[in-house]
Amino acid sequence: MFHSTLAINGLVAILRGLRPEEAESIGSALYVAGIRLIEVPLNSPQPLRSIEILRRILPDDCLVGAGTVLSTQQVQAVKEAGGQLIVMPHCDAQVLHAAKEAGLYLAPGVATPSEAFAALAAGADALKLFPAEQVGIGAMKAWLAVLPTGTALLPVGGITPENMAPYLRAGAAGFGLGSALYSPGLPTDEVGRRAHAFIQARHAATA
Repeated sequence: MFHSTLAINGLVAILRGLRPEEAESIGSALYVAGIRLIEVPLNSPQPLRSIEILRRILPDDCLVGAGTVLSTQQVQAVKEAGGQLIVMPHCDAQVLHAAKEAGLYLAPGVATPSEAFAALAAGADALKLFPAEQVGIGAMKAWLAVLPTGTALLPVGGITPENMAPYLRAGAAGFGLGSALYSPGLPTDEVGRRAHAFIQARHAATA
């Protein structure tokens, strides 16, 4: 299901700082806009509660998970909260294996080809290219020349509607969208407007 969901538009909403009391309204606005992959970083206020709410109120064709997952204990907690996706800023082998053993989808952070190959060998479903600004488009394109065909690379860090096209031309499968999509305190209608802008830019870049 992960790859078919990712293929819809490739956009992953990163809701860092989301509070449980706004989870329903923000999640619903993102879903209406067309977002089908949502992560709540675990350094947000009561992230597991927000994940529980999002999973309960959103349709089954939307995958909900956690970001900034740093330990095997956190993997289990995310699963118990109803999370389906583990997103990491790094490539820790123990966390990778725990996520796959738990039957969860996995997108670890990688910044070198060695990390990318190790993550794929551990069963990663996608690779979070992080930080994208540091790795760069040229390096990403070079990676894709040697990584297995079909590897889903998702640049994260500094992504805006205006700078997606060069990444897509170089082979990116999608993006993690951070503060340019959502930041704490942003009105729900503005989050929805930004989500629409990202989706329009995504489609325009590949039209």
